[in-house]
Amino acid sequence: MRDTPVVISLLILCVLAFLAELASSHALIEWFALWPLELFGSGSLGDFQFHSWQIVTYAFLHGSVPHLVLNLYALWMFGVPLERRWGGQRFAAFFFACVIGAALVHLAVAEFALANGDSAYPVVGASGGVFGLLLAFGMRYPNARLILLFPPIPIKALWFVIGYGVVELVAGVTGTATGIAHFAHLGGMLTAFLLLKGASWLP
Repeated sequence: MRDTPVVISLLILCVLAFLAELASSHALIEWFALWPLELFGSGSLGDFQFHSWQIVTYAFLHGSVPHLVLNLYALWMFGVPLERRWGGQRFAAFFFACVIGAALVHLAVAEFALANGDSAYPVVGASGGVFGLLLAFGMRYPNARLILLFPPIPIKALWFVIGYGVVELVAGVTGTATGIAHFAHLGGMLTAFLLLKGASWLP
């Protein structure tokens, strides 16, 4: 793992941030979670408000131990081969671009929801960056075999990515599985796709 220092650093930072969350009650969530812009809202979030740094900091916060563990496991699984392929600097640039892209898509969708009288909520978690890594892994290693948990059968990475993307899109459009930022996930995947198709520095 010495050849993947960025992945290791991200794992450590997420764990430390989660421990800090536990120790600080809601203070970190108030300042560093991704809060809606509320351009069309009624100010229903009270004192909680958007700050520019939140488009990055939200990725290091997590809502629960399972949320943290799943994201870190996926970050390790898909991040290690990609960092080995691209090197630390390119991998870091790609990951944070996906994090920011996911945040921007979520903010846009949240504003649309508020403008139509629906509710919006803050977002935490590295999922936007992780979904970008998932898509990159599927595009760069399409024939790699992954083992599903339910059912425990092997599936090629490309088909897994396509299937997961469709599930996220359907869940986001229909509003099922509420409490999950489906469009942030899709934003991370979209950012990854655009980068991989347009950036020559990501072989």
